[in-house]
Amino acid sequence: MEITREERETGKVSSKRVASIDELNDAPVPIDDENKCKLDEQLQAPRWKRFLAHIGPGFLVSMAYIDPGNFETDLQAGANHKYELLWVILIGLFFALIIQSLAANLGVVTGRHLAEICKSEYPTFIRYCLWLLAELAVVAADIPEVIGTAFALNILFHIPIWVGVLITGSSTLLLLGLQRYGVRKLEFIISMLILVMAACFFGEMGYIKPPAGEVIKGLFVPKLNGDGATADAIALLGSLVMPHNLFLHSALVLSRKTPASVKGLNDTCRFFLIESGFALFIALLINIAVVSVSGTVCKARDLSADNAEKCSNLTVDSASFLLKNVLGKSGSTVYAIALLASGQSSTITGTYAGQYVMQGFLNIKMKKWQQNLMTRCIAIAPSLVVSIIGGTAGAGRLIIIASMILSFDLPFALIPLLKFSSSSTKMGPHRNSIWIIIISWLLGLMIVSINIYFLSTSFTDWLLKSSLPKAGRVIIGIVVFPLMAIYIIAVGYLTLRKDTITFAPASYKAPVEMEKGVHICSGDGENEVVPYREDLADIPFPE
Repeated sequence: MEITREERETGKVSSKRVASIDELNDAPVPIDDENKCKLDEQLQAPRWKRFLAHIGPGFLVSMAYIDPGNFETDLQAGANHKYELLWVILIGLFFALIIQSLAANLGVVTGRHLAEICKSEYPTFIRYCLWLLAELAVVAADIPEVIGTAFALNILFHIPIWVGVLITGSSTLLLLGLQRYGVRKLEFIISMLILVMAACFFGEMGYIKPPAGEVIKGLFVPKLNGDGATADAIALLGSLVMPHNLFLHSALVLSRKTPASVKGLNDTCRFFLIESGFALFIALLINIAVVSVSGTVCKARDLSADNAEKCSNLTVDSASFLLKNVLGKSGSTVYAIALLASGQSSTITGTYAGQYVMQGFLNIKMKKWQQNLMTRCIAIAPSLVVSIIGGTAGAGRLIIIASMILSFDLPFALIPLLKFSSSSTKMGPHRNSIWIIIISWLLGLMIVSINIYFLSTSFTDWLLKSSLPKAGRVIIGIVVFPLMAIYIIAVGYLTLRKDTITFAPASYKAPVEMEKGVHICSGDGENEVVPYREDLADIPFPE
């Protein structure tokens, strides 16, 4: 992509585009005494004030780690293995913190989010395949959130599941209407919903009082005892790392203005890391509370036969009985309120992710309400159809299918993120350190390998035990196994492919001056602040 004559003469390159390093080397940068800038007021402000200005994106992203899909796997893990699988949640959220910080850094440094960089980097066919897979991930992530909210409305008001799905879709659009008042208002609402969830589950945990020693032991002593422990651990891990979240976080950080200096970029990345760590720590505590409540009730010695049967097949729809013995009739209400807060806030972030994916891969220019409506309709369509045809049972099975789709989709967002954030041609001096590269790639390849193994063995086991005629099983095998081979080849292609596009990070211009903390000025002496993106989803970002 060539820079314009005006940009070449002034040395100013728009933050809404990415220039090649060769082009920037040719462009003169006006760093003379007349045009030198003073440090930006933002850098002169107290550090705590600058940190508060960056709070928000991490909390929106953290909703994916406490959505109804996570609650279902937490409930099943607690019911089947008490506290023994808590260490899986701890490891999963530690890895989540690493990859979410990589996604945030990618957006801050390049001024573009993950979907936009994929569009620039990959050939047309690969780009459209990645877009379709990203859209599939958004829809799959939205299914547990929509159905979980519908279950909560059913518990509270006894309305049919399909009606709850429609209400969820419309209420999400109403909340997204707050975009016109600024994204910070929406971030505040999400934070309040997280506090509601935390209050409900911590209150439940306080009533039940699980033994602290056993909970701590489950967090730090890995065990895989009992039937199905490995499968439940894989399900827990798979539900924690979601592909659409990587696209979302790399875009949300662009709502903050970042000074174009090494110090400005480093401080911004550090602020987002701290904020994400705090938000994910709250998510960890909520997940621990859900597993602890489930494990304490379902492993109690005086458990009735009816409750024991429910614990053997625990879902988000049937779990309200867990607090009945403690809180009486109000137990189901408290549980439903927490589930409602979880599902509603998660659907909002899912809609955001869908907007960024569509804008980044396709560069579609649409009005805000049209984009919201299209994303919502695509996302709730599967949940609505299944809930009408299959009712509660069908909706519950759809959550399991959605989890498998997310596991299948993960490599096609995770691998590009790991490659881009580790690349000096994309990130310049801000690329990952060697230790972060080693740890992130090892954990990433481990999770991808586990997901591939789980999907392949689950399908093979189902095929062998299926009641279908032998001819039908043979036909399914002939169709599916070549697709699995193509899937593995595609993952290998993304991993081994050499990047072809060179991007210039915001601080690449005049690196010596940047290292000294001097800001680059445009020709008129104004501070250049990057990357501030008002074009994303038509959101009126805060000043």
